Amino acid sequence: MAWQNNTPPPPPPPPVPPQLPSAGSRAKGCLGSLLSLGVVIALGFGASQVFDDDDTSGPSASPSASSSSSGGDGKARNWSKGDCGGPDPEKGSDSYRMVDCDDSGATFEALEIMDASIMPESIQCPAGTDLIIEVSITYGRSSSGGGIPTETVCGRNLSGDHPGDAGAGGGQLVKGDCVDDRAQEIACASAGSSDLKVLGLVKKKADCPSGTTEPMELLFAIGRPYDVICGGKV
Repeated sequence: MAWQNNTPPPPPPPPVPPQLPSAGSRAKGCLGSLLSLGVVIALGFGASQVFDDDDTSGPSASPSASSSSSGGDGKARNWSKGDCGGPDPEKGSDSYRMVDCDDSGATFEALEIMDASIMPESIQCPAGTDLIIEVSITYGRSSSGGGIPTETVCGRNLSGDHPGDAGAGGGQLVKGDCVDDRAQEIACASAGSSDLKVLGLVKKKADCPSGTTEPMELLFAIGRPYDVICGGKV
């Protein structure tokens, strides 16, 4: 007679609960998302400056120039205050290059050399700047422009045309300029009764100088050193 085992089989093991990520791994995942968002914001902000041709309050010139120019000894040198530049037809109508100030192709002189920035509103050139040019370095033999931004040239025209002078209606907004009711810069010579003269550019309305009749609060812009235009009678 065969022996029969009547002992019931052991119960199946309980299901293993899914492992939750540790606090460290969750924090790492969130940090990665934040970093990715930061890159997108930075790239989007830079692209808006490069491709937005409708900004009437910004500089009136090309944002690009070569990072250096070869002198008579064949050695390349960086831009310096007092250098001159002119159009660079080899790289397109919106590009500039360094040339001798007595060269027939020279159209502007560098008033100041400033750091490069992906935040265009953070670059504030000195008064009298007619054009702002982003200087970049390129590698290889490419002549199509672009490259890595290295510095910014604040240029003043060698001609008698100076839209960056206070009140002239061009360049960056400075004290002495005029704006319309939308905070857009206009030439003071054509200002009307509803337009305003810029008495100051400050962070808070309370910082506006005496004579301010209409402080204009602006939308937030990354890097811009002022948030309020102190407007007064033209």
